[in-house]
Amino acid sequence: MTEFKNTERELRNFRLRISAAVIFVLICFGLLGARFVWLQVVRHDAYAAQAEDNRISLVPVVPNRGLIMDRNGVILARNYSAYTLEITRSKIKGDLESVIDDLAQIVSITPKDRRRFKKLLEDSKSFASLPIRTRLSDEEVARFTAQRYRFPGIDVQARLFRQYPLGDVAAHVIGYIGRINQKDADRIDDSDDAANYKGTSYIGKDGLEKSYEQQLHGTTGYEEIEIAASGRAVRSMSHVSAIPGNNLILSIDIELQKVAEEAFGDRRGALVAIEPATGDVLAYVSQPSFDPNLFVEGIDQQSWDELNNSPDHPLINRPMSGTYAPGSTYKPFMALAALELGKRTTSFAINDIGYFMLGGHQFRDDKVGGHGRVDMYKSIVESCDTYYYMLANDLGPDTIHDFMKPFGFGQLTGIDLEHEQRGILPSTDWKRKYYKRVAAQKWVGGDTISLGIGQGFNAFTPLQMAHAVATLVNDGVVMKPHLVKIIEDGTTRTRTETVPKESYRIPLKQENIDFIKKAMVGVTHEGTGRAIFAGAGYESGGKTGTAQVLGIKQGEKYDKRHNNTRLADNAWYTAFAPVDKPRIAIAVIVENGGFGAAAAAPIARKALDFYLLGKRPGDSGKAASPAPAAAPVSTEDETAPIPRENQTKAGESTEDAYKPGEETPGNRE
Repeated sequence: MTEFKNTERELRNFRLRISAAVIFVLICFGLLGARFVWLQVVRHDAYAAQAEDNRISLVPVVPNRGLIMDRNGVILARNYSAYTLEITRSKIKGDLESVIDDLAQIVSITPKDRRRFKKLLEDSKSFASLPIRTRLSDEEVARFTAQRYRFPGIDVQARLFRQYPLGDVAAHVIGYIGRINQKDADRIDDSDDAANYKGTSYIGKDGLEKSYEQQLHGTTGYEEIEIAASGRAVRSMSHVSAIPGNNLILSIDIELQKVAEEAFGDRRGALVAIEPATGDVLAYVSQPSFDPNLFVEGIDQQSWDELNNSPDHPLINRPMSGTYAPGSTYKPFMALAALELGKRTTSFAINDIGYFMLGGHQFRDDKVGGHGRVDMYKSIVESCDTYYYMLANDLGPDTIHDFMKPFGFGQLTGIDLEHEQRGILPSTDWKRKYYKRVAAQKWVGGDTISLGIGQGFNAFTPLQMAHAVATLVNDGVVMKPHLVKIIEDGTTRTRTETVPKESYRIPLKQENIDFIKKAMVGVTHEGTGRAIFAGAGYESGGKTGTAQVLGIKQGEKYDKRHNNTRLADNAWYTAFAPVDKPRIAIAVIVENGGFGAAAAAPIARKALDFYLLGKRPGDSGKAASPAPAAAPVSTEDETAPIPRENQTKAGESTEDAYKPGEETPGNRE
């Protein structure tokens, strides 16, 4: 039986399929059209900007860092350009050490270079470009360039470098820069200045380089570069120049700084010299010092260990971080307090029999048998302990505290460096808060007695001592000590003074100030400083001091033949000159130097000779040379009535260092 096709039904099905296909095609084209409208119309601006960003790259232009100069224009920190061989660890295939070994066949790479690179690698991200060699010669650049194809991930870069041409001179003032590590990067990212550090590899790490980082850094510029699809730079489209950092003109006289540093020799200590009328810090010495150039590209481990583990602690900024008992240099201020508060007159005298009794305990004087009749002038000139034992007992700790505080004792001076230590200006309230044991919180009579001769809980920085002397001879007018005198605009050269006005005034009677200054002049003529300042071509005032480090028993003395010399007494000298209108005030401490007159005063003499007369050690004709160390000097200096470590820093416990009422060895100067 023949089956006939249903042509009409097949035609209808075909038409349905055609219609479905057409509808499907129309829907697809509709979707494509809608997507086209979305991309080309709705999102046009966004994608156009993205395409432009892909085509144009913004390359940061790092500004030149500002210069640092002394008050006479001598360059202390400068920039120079050189080639650096840099490695990007993430682009190195295979063993890094083998690659460096191969590289060393072309360019000289020392073990020190390797150690420094290893330390940088530990502190940086793997994709950061780090220097394996700096300051390449033209010949080395040419040799590497010829072999460049062998070392993917290694390249030569032209960089600006920081240099400190005077090496370790004034290193604690200037500080240093170093490569930005992860901690620095995190801090920058959290700041409002993050965009200004794009492309920057270095940042201030210490000293003025750190505290004036924003001034020195400048403003980063940028260059618009057109990039091809292959990533190759095609052309420069626009350029915004970087603005160089501001220059710092310091108050430091670098020649005075050199003389003072050389005067210390290989001894440890500090010197601060201040111009009383302005607060300018003329010299700021911390000995021993270090070479800041070691830190610029990352210090190698061996050099770091030598500095960090040295028993002399060269990295400590002694003028503002070291805290010491001031010894007898405190006595002029105690005498001034007595006059201002009406507790003593200049003519009031005591009979010093060689000791002072309190609560059945004997506090010995510096001179066996005593000084006899002692008025205020003689108490300063001969440094009579008994006079100040009695005075401290009459004043009391809180009265002493309140009088000394405006002079800056135990206070932050606000100098333009970070990490200044406050020190300790003790009071009954301070002791209650400082000690944890209730029994140790009680203030006892022996605590007070020791304050009078600058011992006990007193702990001040050399900066505070110089600041106090400067304030005294400036008739109570307080000028904030500062190291940066002028900030000079890096472009316009416009200059701005940093501290143009006085901070405040201490209400003091002029006749009392004049008397204290007269007594300090007497120290250099007839007292403990007479041998060192004999024949000086100027009139100066001063005060010697010796603060005991080693606790010794009654009747014992420090014997350098048997004891550790690092336990010898600290030597102090404070000074000002000229007397009629002081241009300079100085505080000097020599750690474990012994007598202030023998160790610290000669350093002050050399500094004053240079600053006032232009005389350097060894010169002749301008002024008489300081007396040699072996010359006879007075041996009336201060050793502590309280056996405690006088280099205790604020925050360290001294709870077990002093037993109230303990019999004391007295002083010697």
